[in-house]
Amino acid sequence: MKAAVVTFPGSNCDRDLAVAFEQAGFDVARVWHKDDALPPGVDVVGVPGGFSFGDYLRCGAIAAQSPVSGAIKAHAARGGFVIGICNGFQVLTEMGLLPGALMRNAGLKFACKRQALRVATTNSAFTAQYGLGQEILVPIAHHDGNYTIDAEGLARLKGEDRIAFTYIGNPNGSMADIAGVLSENRRVLGMMPHPERAAEPVHGSTDGAAVFASLMGGMALA
Repeated sequence: MKAAVVTFPGSNCDRDLAVAFEQAGFDVARVWHKDDALPPGVDVVGVPGGFSFGDYLRCGAIAAQSPVSGAIKAHAARGGFVIGICNGFQVLTEMGLLPGALMRNAGLKFACKRQALRVATTNSAFTAQYGLGQEILVPIAHHDGNYTIDAEGLARLKGEDRIAFTYIGNPNGSMADIAGVLSENRRVLGMMPHPERAAEPVHGSTDGAAVFASLMGGMALA
């Protein structure tokens, strides 16, 4: 399986994400934001955390207009897998691949700590190796992680089992404690916490590694 990790000016988790993919068994290609096509044979695109373009305008708004965004949207449209983490989640909402928006944290402060999460669904290629309701510990590092969506959209996410992770002790004011959501076809995941920073023992937690292991296993069955 082949993963492509995109780098924007200001990305700072792209190498971490590439390493997490590699440890799960993926062949990883690196993609620059000015590339207008993905490498041949890519199965999953990873959009990493950081501060793309300095978070000017809205977080992720400029990155969503980069040449590579068209290739990512085309990849998703044909059923390809995409994962956006932290700033990557913001980028995917700005691209229109995921519903809702990430607003300023309710406490108006940058949140940086290890955060307890609950696995809200195992019915996805990203979460299949977790247990439903399992509590995991994954780092967060964001200033604009307050997930916001209208009442109709929230009801749809709940009704379609598209909430992937929720916070235990909401650190940013997200509606319904949402930490990660899935697209309608369940092949695009956006999450604010950083599973790539909890993927090997030296990180102090390996709870995030199952995201990448699940993806490898789920894609093989897709």
